[in-house]
Amino acid sequence: MIEWRISKNVLFRVIFVLILGQIASINLSLLSFTSSLLSNRSINVPLTQSLLTYTLLALVNIPIILFRRQKLMVPWYWYLLLAFIDVEANYVVLKAYQYTSITSVTLLDCWTTPWVMILTWIFIGTRYTLGQFFGAATCVIGLCLVLLSDSAGGDSSGGTAPLFGDALVIAGTLGFALSNVGEEYFAKKKDLTELLAMLGIFGMFVSICQILLVERHNLEVIKWSPEAISLFGGFALSSFIYYSVVPYVLKLGGSVLHNLSILTSDVWVLIIRVFIYQQSIHWLYYLAFVVVVVGLIIYSTKNAISAIDSENLDNNAQYQLLDEENEGARNETWTT
Repeated sequence: MIEWRISKNVLFRVIFVLILGQIASINLSLLSFTSSLLSNRSINVPLTQSLLTYTLLALVNIPIILFRRQKLMVPWYWYLLLAFIDVEANYVVLKAYQYTSITSVTLLDCWTTPWVMILTWIFIGTRYTLGQFFGAATCVIGLCLVLLSDSAGGDSSGGTAPLFGDALVIAGTLGFALSNVGEEYFAKKKDLTELLAMLGIFGMFVSICQILLVERHNLEVIKWSPEAISLFGGFALSSFIYYSVVPYVLKLGGSVLHNLSILTSDVWVLIIRVFIYQQSIHWLYYLAFVVVVVGLIIYSTKNAISAIDSENLDNNAQYQLLDEENEGARNETWTT
């Protein structure tokens, strides 16, 4: 009976985290798509795009924090540092859409995963099992199939300076990894609503300061139209949903599972390419999607089992402590 209960807990936890991960992945592909369309229309204001996201996060979560009337669980300057890292990572990656293709950006995002595994090992003390390494490696193999398909079929939507754009993305992945690890720590140890509220308010502050320094001219030359406004709105909504879901994925599955989950955004982007850009998809893409999903299931299953084993160890330790206290109480009774 106990084994069946554990199996059900593992199954439900795996399914729930995978669904959350794919919600984040789909919204990541949508914000990538809208960013690419904005760049194609010579609208290059990545900081303003990020500002919209942080503003929505602040508007939704700050009232909840004010209603609670509680002090911050984390000093404000740590949230400021986290917001600064997140803003800069978003800036360089969104800037990359001006130089390289949407496919290259989403593919190179996979560099976040090894960064995250290294950083969580060092700073959070996360230890990974062989099964988790195997699941992560399976996901990366699936991504390599996408790269192989790109090299076989080419990408007709390439940018003006692909290598420079690719370098920007790789630099941004380190920032995303640092941001993910910080968010995972706050999500697991502190309060999720406080994390989103403070990320929103300090993200707004950093974005506005940087816009005044480097992006005012680009804003002034934008030719506003209903289409441009709708693209900004689509980006803001999809990125808001993405940022709202990610802390729950980090809390339940960790930074590595989150970054493995969003590898499927590459496939969602390719689906967009088929229906919007009317481009054909190489058969390896379908195989890549299956391989990535299999890797996700392996990793998340091992992750859930490890989490439940840890909970059982904690419960056993508590029961052992209670037994020792009861035994001590009985001994005192006998001695009196």
